[in-house]
Amino acid sequence: MMQVTGKISTLHADAPAVASSLAPDNLTGMTTIACGDRVVTELSGTQVRSVIASVDDYLMNLAIADEATTLTRTKKTGSRTE
Repeated sequence: MMQVTGKISTLHADAPAVASSLAPDNLTGMTTIACGDRVVTELSGTQVRSVIASVDDYLMNLAIADEATTLTRTKKTGSRTE
């Protein structure tokens, strides 16, 4: 049986907040952690289509989590940092 694995590493102003927002949505075969200013997600599966669908869902959730943490920082500081 084929094993498909991958790692997604993205840079964020508040990586711990983004990672903790994403972690509850992890499917079997996915782990998400904050590592410094990066969010690192490793994933694996046995079907390419399932892994691709998981990556697609993850990237949408990542964009939302990053935007939410950006909005939170904006409200706290009064200015948006990008």
